[in-house]
Amino acid sequence: MISFTKAHACGNDFLIVTEEAAAGRDLAELTRRLCARNTGVGADGVEYFAWKIADPSKGGAGRIRLYNADGSIAEISGNGTRCVAAWMADHLDSKAGDDLAIETDAGVRVCHVNARNGSSVEVTTGMGVPQFKPHTLKLIDGAEVVGVEVSTGNPHFVILVESEDFRVANRTWTSIGSEICTHKDFPNQTNVEFVRIVSESEIQIRIFERGVGPTTSSGTGSSASATAVMALRRCVSPVNVVAPGGAQTVTWNGPGTELHLTGPASLIARGEAW
Repeated sequence: MISFTKAHACGNDFLIVTEEAAAGRDLAELTRRLCARNTGVGADGVEYFAWKIADPSKGGAGRIRLYNADGSIAEISGNGTRCVAAWMADHLDSKAGDDLAIETDAGVRVCHVNARNGSSVEVTTGMGVPQFKPHTLKLIDGAEVVGVEVSTGNPHFVILVESEDFRVANRTWTSIGSEICTHKDFPNQTNVEFVRIVSESEIQIRIFERGVGPTTSSGTGSSASATAVMALRRCVSPVNVVAPGGAQTVTWNGPGTELHLTGPASLIARGEAW
């Protein structure tokens, strides 16, 4: 049996499984089975966790590796990292003001606990220094799509849209997202975000996540989307990023500085699976 905790951040759900509990298993196969919505527990991915420091007096520190629902490995998930922070905070009985250091495949992310109410936390995470550049790609039908490549530790392609249904080139955002995710311009695939600017301080987004598909939210996707609109001088920090699953706030002082992401995460279930 595999012990797990299920958590979500704005509807983006993850299972947290310790490396000890998963020892000897094929993690890709285990992840696909656990994440299956109809025959498994159901999740967008699994965060496999190991403690580095588990002493509240010395601060909490852990190491995670993220597997997407399809069994592929991702460098980082902002929401998944925050879910792990909620799990660590519960284990350590963390208080507002505490910091939790989480090592990911994209580097160490420090999660600052702003508030904690039972199984729920609000966390501000240092997301590193984003990198960005304009990029125009050509679709199979010949249409050109103008966007911004953004790295927040993992790859993103951000497209600004005008329509409320997030259509691009007369196609649905899910159709475009599926094609761009595996486009030849991105040998390792990419996450795709569609951004509608509401005001200089708020945007709405839709997310097509690499290895998952459409998701209700994404921490790195929110970070990448806000980076793009601020880099293009269409919005100013802080930016409220509204996805179908809820809102997160991104603060960034511009190129060369670290971006910070603030949002909620909640533990919702514990259990065991075969």
